[in-house]
Amino acid sequence: MRRLIRTLAAIYALLVYGFIFLPVIVLVLFSLQSTSFPIPPFTGPSLRWYAAVLSDVRLTSALFNSILVAVSSSLVAVVLGFLGAWGFARFLLPGSAWLRGLITLPLTVSYLIIGMGLLVLFNWIGLSKSLAAAGIGHVVVNLPLCFAIIYSQMGDHQVNLERAARDLGAPEWKVLTMVTVPVMAPAIFAAFFLSMTFSWDEFVISFLLTRFDTTLPVEIWNLLRAGLNPRTNAVGSLVFAVSIVLVLILEFTLFRKRSA
Repeated sequence: MRRLIRTLAAIYALLVYGFIFLPVIVLVLFSLQSTSFPIPPFTGPSLRWYAAVLSDVRLTSALFNSILVAVSSSLVAVVLGFLGAWGFARFLLPGSAWLRGLITLPLTVSYLIIGMGLLVLFNWIGLSKSLAAAGIGHVVVNLPLCFAIIYSQMGDHQVNLERAARDLGAPEWKVLTMVTVPVMAPAIFAAFFLSMTFSWDEFVISFLLTRFDTTLPVEIWNLLRAGLNPRTNAVGSLVFAVSIVLVLILEFTLFRKRSA
């Protein structure tokens, strides 16, 4: 009976992982197709379409834009999220529970609704569609996540370290930069890389708030309007590879923190 249960559990696990990863495997496989049609039988492997992607000016420009927006918006979101978490954790504010709820509220709202609201707001204040507008939108959706991750890791042991630093004569800015930030570094890095992962893959807000300078997900959507081809598979594989790298960095950061 125990062997049967283990066999059924293994089959169930294979089915679950196959259901999750089979589309990605097919995407990567046919990105290596040597012919112009991403259909069976598989003819490859070939890096022809990856070379075509990297030599396409529009795609490489969109790739650079995605990296720029992801890094800059994640930095801003992490800094604001850290300062907000530090303020709520170290000071007694009136209505702090309600304020924390308001900060994390965008996590429960559809990106489409947030993007439409930002589009109306930017039109009202005269901010045109651009990468800067998309970056602000990414900060809006990633800030609550960064705040939640960092706030959850602020414990009493850090309060004792900060109090000891103050007793030794350190001013508040030194306590913040030389004690709190180094102690919170794993959570800060985890929030940053998770924010980068979400920003890198984000489509709806980027589509609504950009016009001529687009990000890579928007450019992929433009390619898909002409139908599937191995080049779109290659672009999708590159996006997936970058996402996997960011997630692995996040996992190693959290694992090192748990081990410590």
